[in-house]
Amino acid sequence: MKTVSVITTTYKDADHLREVANGLMAQSYPCIEYVIVDGGMDEETAAFVEEFKQSFTAREGRSLRFISEPDLGIYDAINKGIRAASGDVIGTIFDRFADENVISELVTQMEKEGADGVHGDVTYVDEKGNVVRFYHMGPVADVRKGWMPAHPTLYLKREVFDTYGLYKADYRIAGDYEYVVRITKDKNLKLAYVPKVLVRMYYGGTSSGGLKAYARSFSEGVRALRENGVHPAFLITVLRTVRAYITFHRREKA
Repeated sequence: MKTVSVITTTYKDADHLREVANGLMAQSYPCIEYVIVDGGMDEETAAFVEEFKQSFTAREGRSLRFISEPDLGIYDAINKGIRAASGDVIGTIFDRFADENVISELVTQMEKEGADGVHGDVTYVDEKGNVVRFYHMGPVADVRKGWMPAHPTLYLKREVFDTYGLYKADYRIAGDYEYVVRITKDKNLKLAYVPKVLVRMYYGGTSSGGLKAYARSFSEGVRALRENGVHPAFLITVLRTVRAYITFHRREKA
């Protein structure tokens, strides 16, 4: 059975980490390595991790690694997690899994299709759990058509990172998009798709932080395409924005 390494980055937010970690604890998939990267070197976070580690690793097949040191931002922190990970498949979680079988479904679909990675859909929810947005891009892996998978659901084989490298840490918002462009532009990888909501994201954060964040995300999206030789970068970014707007206003599927 494949070991899945799941990375969470945190910065002086032990309460949120507790909720995320407990959601991972509830996953039915047995072989999970949890990598927590704390950029705040926070005592409350460290205390929680020490306590959580005892219960998490009590289950056979599970392990936990903890990194606590300053970083250069979220993508640098994720890179630290990837370097520390030892699993066959690597992904991230910053929010809530839709149910306890998400990781099992991701691994099953990846193996069924003989794929290099897998992804699904997400919803954005407010503090009360009400769905604010629904993100669905489907299985068509063509960034030239404005496609971008829901990154919180994207899990990739370790070999993908060995081949294509890590995230570019100098991106502030669209480093995940740049990475997807990099690994899918030549269509050498196969990504499987689970057609259901897998993660419920908190509405907020860098990628939904208003007009200024949107402008930076758009600019970094254009840059990501140009750096990877995908053109016309500006028009593709407009198309991606339109597709995201349309999918945001669809209702979540039952």
